[in-house]
Amino acid sequence: MFFFGTGLHPVPELAWCAPLPILLLAPRVSGVTALLCAFIAYAAGSIPSWSYFWHTLSVPRPAGIAILAGSALLFALAAALFRLLVRRRHAVPAVLAAAGLWTVALYAVSLLNPTGLMGTFMTTQADRPVVLQLASVTGGWGVEFLVLAVPAAAAAICAPGIKGGSRLVSVVAVAAVLTGLFFWSTARLSSPAGTTTKVALVVPAKAGWATDVTTPQGAALLQSYVDQIRALPDGVRVAVLPEAAFAVDDASRPGLVEQLRRTGVEVVTGVYDTTPQGRFNAALDVPPSGPTVEFRKWHNGDSKHIASGTDLAYLAGPAKIGLMVCMDVNFANPSGGYGEAGTGLVLIPASDEDADGWEHSRTALIRGVENGFSVAWSAARGTPMLSDAHGRVLADTHPGAPPFSVVTAEVPLGSGATPYARLGDWFAWLCGLLAVCGIVTAVRRTAKTSAAAPAGDATVGA
Repeated sequence: MFFFGTGLHPVPELAWCAPLPILLLAPRVSGVTALLCAFIAYAAGSIPSWSYFWHTLSVPRPAGIAILAGSALLFALAAALFRLLVRRRHAVPAVLAAAGLWTVALYAVSLLNPTGLMGTFMTTQADRPVVLQLASVTGGWGVEFLVLAVPAAAAAICAPGIKGGSRLVSVVAVAAVLTGLFFWSTARLSSPAGTTTKVALVVPAKAGWATDVTTPQGAALLQSYVDQIRALPDGVRVAVLPEAAFAVDDASRPGLVEQLRRTGVEVVTGVYDTTPQGRFNAALDVPPSGPTVEFRKWHNGDSKHIASGTDLAYLAGPAKIGLMVCMDVNFANPSGGYGEAGTGLVLIPASDEDADGWEHSRTALIRGVENGFSVAWSAARGTPMLSDAHGRVLADTHPGAPPFSVVTAEVPLGSGATPYARLGDWFAWLCGLLAVCGIVTAVRRTAKTSAAAPAGDATVGA
């Protein structure tokens, strides 16, 4: 179930089921057996991701190995903590502490990893808007917690030694929480859409990277983009091209801008921009008239030769439409800054590696739900996608037939300023508190048991 329920192309419902057999087993076997079974189940279940982490250019190979092994180890530790607490009849702390430990550890990884975080339990639910609405309050961490807490609750209810009355109360409590979440999410999804703007994603079938616009190849590519944009349906307000579609500098940038203005459509393109301040991976907004706007990518992984930006950037006009670039969605910011400012739509030039296209597009979608903005994800070698602020996919595709794939939709502007955008990662910190309380409870009880048992007692360390 981990094999099919997680990874690059998950079956969402199986993600909820995958932890259950291990958590059912854990209280019934020794601690070592529980640890080993949990580690092996998760590690073997992540086999579909092994090839990706071995060959990807986005994540250094040692880091990829650490992610795979570390995730399996983390699940094993969460299962072990669950086992310790449930065997001591602490069913509710067992559920909260295990899910809390898992969630807060991933939160720490998201802060420390230079490539950010994607592809966890929350991502598996990205095509289930009813589940995803929780992220507008708790961030994706609430979804992460819930997907592990539900099977943990089911396992705790079925654990040996749990009395019938406690089981009934637990079943009713879990059912009440899930029912309340369902009706709240359904009501949120039924709220009327706001003002819309027509957006087109224009992605080449054959992806390139930072083609110099001054070369014959660059001139031909630019002309093909111009021709395709001119052929877009009437009413398109803005066309979004992929990340680093062109390489420019101070001398060549005006020529690129002049050509794109001739389309009569506002164009946002990814550019690899060489400036006196350094080289930037940027999103360049070119309106039909008026000044251009450039957003410089905040997060460039371990690339030392590319400078990072620190500012938000908006298209001109009354609607708050912002810009980001690709890997920026793997982190809480700049998405959080856009959400706090009430941004309605974010346009994101991106570039993926075929295999991770769906996963990365849904990471962007989750950022939109967290912060209340719609997303235009224009990814070369990925999954170009338009989604609304509630996480509903309006249109998506995978680049195929040459010369271009085009995705077009009327995109409602979100309201921004969700509870999560205002409060930040409060739920991740709460998960840390739950994990610490659970560990302290387990350690104290273990110490008391060891002190009370006579020498040679076979129950010590059970």
